[in-house]
Amino acid sequence: MSLVAGVDTSTQACKVVVRDAATGELVRSGRASHPAGTEVAPQAWEEAFRAAAEQAGGLADVDALAVGGQQHGMVCLDAAGEVVRDALLWNDVRSAPAAAELTRELGDGDEAAGRRAWADAVGLVPVASFTATKLRWLADAEPDNADRTAVVCLPHDWLTWRLSADRGLGSLVTDRGDASGTAYWSARTGEYRLDLLERAMRGRRPAVPRVAGPAEQVGTLAGGRAVLGPGTGDNAAAALGLAARPGDVVVSIGTSGVVSAVTPTAVADVTGTVAGFADATGNHLPLVATMNAARVLDAAATLLGVDHATLSDLALSAPSGADGLVLVPYLEGERTPNLPHATGSVHGLTLRSSTPAHWARAAVEGLLCGLADGIEAVVAQGVAVERVLLIGGAARSPAVQQLAPGIFGRPVLVPPPGEYVADGAARQAAWVLSGADAAPEWAQPGLQEFDAPAAAHVRERYAEVRGRTDGQ
Repeated sequence: MSLVAGVDTSTQACKVVVRDAATGELVRSGRASHPAGTEVAPQAWEEAFRAAAEQAGGLADVDALAVGGQQHGMVCLDAAGEVVRDALLWNDVRSAPAAAELTRELGDGDEAAGRRAWADAVGLVPVASFTATKLRWLADAEPDNADRTAVVCLPHDWLTWRLSADRGLGSLVTDRGDASGTAYWSARTGEYRLDLLERAMRGRRPAVPRVAGPAEQVGTLAGGRAVLGPGTGDNAAAALGLAARPGDVVVSIGTSGVVSAVTPTAVADVTGTVAGFADATGNHLPLVATMNAARVLDAAATLLGVDHATLSDLALSAPSGADGLVLVPYLEGERTPNLPHATGSVHGLTLRSSTPAHWARAAVEGLLCGLADGIEAVVAQGVAVERVLLIGGAARSPAVQQLAPGIFGRPVLVPPPGEYVADGAARQAAWVLSGADAAPEWAQPGLQEFDAPAAAHVRERYAEVRGRTDGQ
């Protein structure tokens, strides 16, 4: 039996799964936490990987390995391969002014023209999450560190490189899925826009990783026998782990909220709502991301002094629409819509709706309405969406499962809890090992289907008030 390993180096932790290469059957797994914060020393990711791999029983018997990772982060290396400064993660919003500046610059001062130019160039419009905006921040705020930066890469690129037997800077690789979230690589053309990288860095042009093919062997594991796959970004890895197909939209409710759809067609949304990312197979993965997701439910549970199970029960006991009570959950600013300094807001509070059940219902409905807006934005780009695959920590909530179909207006399928990013990386590793033209046909995880009448009144009420918040 050949074994493959998949790694998820996420915002919060590193997860390692070891699976049968032929069937996908789980053999063993491990996990280790990452430091909190939006600015992290990359060495912590390698340390967490070592701990998670040890917990998973080691990798000496593994034949192939690939890494899925959090997207967009900025990892800067000097000419010796040393980390220049702590990495800025996707959810670090200090580069929001830089994103606005870059947009205007490409439009010669006209923001609308800049949005069109960026969408045409790389399939997305800059927001604080994307690597290019963080590089502009670095060039302005820390010019000495910008001068020292010889190579810029992404978290999954860096970890794959650190695990490789060849640690020359020229061996750094990335893939289509992760490169498409930098804002200086185009999923439509398959090429870097180094002029945009140079623009972001104010005339500096550091080297970037080579973009490997979806199933290309990119190296071997240091101290082991495993070959290395190119890896990918976390959302592309999750789609691969779920065996998502055209017509599927994956909605992930974790630290961030993500709506991503598998399609053969490149997307370029001039509004910037939908990012025209690539997937891990050669298709495209148009994506909408929100800053506020599972932690909205954490905040509601804390406010009400209950656990998550009780929060779910309370939400399901309240009427649909919570008698007009609406929570717009921009609790940490927001990425979609692009409001990095926004705050949350509550509307329609009355004596009737001043109950724990109403508050719980408003929290769940507000969270889902923001994601429903994301689904409709993807559909507006001409992408067919037939069903929703719901994953992430908050997908385990019965209230989320039961209310999502009505608010999304589509059937919702919930797979069993799992590490789908790591699973997708493992499936890629099996693909690399096989040398086949397509990823192995592992069985799709068992899906529980939920359906409900459309809740148009909930969406309409949310749309009435979502713009009435500070930080617009």
